[in-house]
Order: sequence, then structure tokens, then C-alpha cells
Amino acid sequence: MKIHLFAWGFLFSAALTVTAGEPLTIAVSPLQSFAPTNVIVRVHVSPDDANRALEITADSGDYYRSSRMQLDGKDAPRTITFEHRSLPGGDYDVRVVLLDSIGHARAVAHQQVHVLPAAGGDQHDATRE
Repeated sequence: MKIHLFAWGFLFSAALTVTAGEPLTIAVSPLQSFAPTNVIVRVHVSPDDANRALEITADSGDYYRSSRMQLDGKDAPRTITFEHRSLPGGDYDVRVVLLDSIGHARAVAHQQVHVLPAAGGDQHDATRE
């Protein structure tokens, strides 16, 4: 029993250590919706002189979209919001990369998003024939 408590305590303390002071975190919404959908990505960046750009992508394998935003080091906004509009159906990996002045990744965060095909899309096409 003591081993289980020690293991849980270790895992809990490791989780607190990992989340404390991260240079980059994201919140994506909605995580599941119907196509076409707008996906909003809120990015929190810890201030640092080395922060020079954010690159955000939404990739389903069949569809890819990316944006890049320059940052002004520690003077950049701490919270930045991106919107990917009209994403078609698919399972997306939404990824944000924090870059330094020479383009090296300083931090990466990602979230999975599931966009269901448009409701009734197949039935509508069948009625046209």
C-alpha cells in the first residue's frame, strides 16, 4: 500500500512540476464539431526575450492550414488568439510552435480536434442524381 501511495505522490508532484512555468500552453475549442467549423486557439506565452515567432498549424493529413505571427520578445502579448475558419471534416492535430530568432523551436504544444463531416451532406448529394 505504501508503494502505491508513493507512486501516486510522485506522479502528482511530477504533474505539478511539468505544468508550472511552461513557456507555451494552448486551449482549443471546439474539440469536436460539424464541418465546416471555425476552430479557435488561445495561446499563452510566457514572456522571454528569445520569443520571436509563433507558428500555428491545423493538419488532418488531407487538409493543412498554417499561420505565423511575429513576437517582440518579452514585450509580446501573453495571450494570443488564432482562428482557423471553415475547416472541413477530419481529425486534426492543432499544433503551436514557439520559435527563437533563428527559427529553432523553443516549445511545442498541441491538441487533437475532431471535425465531423457536414450533417446530411451525403444525403443531399444523393437527392441531386
